[in-house]
Amino acid sequence: MFGNDEDTETRLKKALWKALDDSPFVMLGLQGVEDDRTRPMTAQVDVPDGGDKEDGGPIYFFASKTDGVGQDIGTSARAVATFTGKDHKLFAHIHGTLVASQDREVIERLWNPIIASWYKDGKDDPDLLLLRFDTERAEVWEANAGATLKAAALKALLDVDPGKEHSEEHKASVAL
Repeated sequence: MFGNDEDTETRLKKALWKALDDSPFVMLGLQGVEDDRTRPMTAQVDVPDGGDKEDGGPIYFFASKTDGVGQDIGTSARAVATFTGKDHKLFAHIHGTLVASQDREVIERLWNPIIASWYKDGKDDPDLLLLRFDTERAEVWEANAGATLKAAALKALLDVDPGKEHSEEHKASVAL
């Protein structure tokens, strides 16, 4: 990419964390359970003190013990999340392990009025379940209209197929 010394993997990894911070909504599901549907969840990236949002951190979800993902998880499970940036310029398929957590410090740190509205008894609600998503890897795609138009023009005008080269500039498998 012109004027950018970062490799595609690093650039897209940073872009994913930034986009997730800007629009924290994912479709989250468990692998290998009878009901393999994903459900909309709000991801909260817990950036370590002094950390940079572009470097990410653990992802947490507040869930219900009696419904959806929380009902099916047990103590841990393989999970997948799909993400679309709010401007539809970045997409990701994130893999990892979802773990039930009882970390009171994290609950205190991430709690906010929107989360509170879901739990009648607040932080002590018996249905409250904190889930930690230990991410491992993600496939990240960048939708770049300019690059797509360029690729189409190369093919139409010069009969050049940008195929893999175009794809490799705008897609990466990243370790998280």
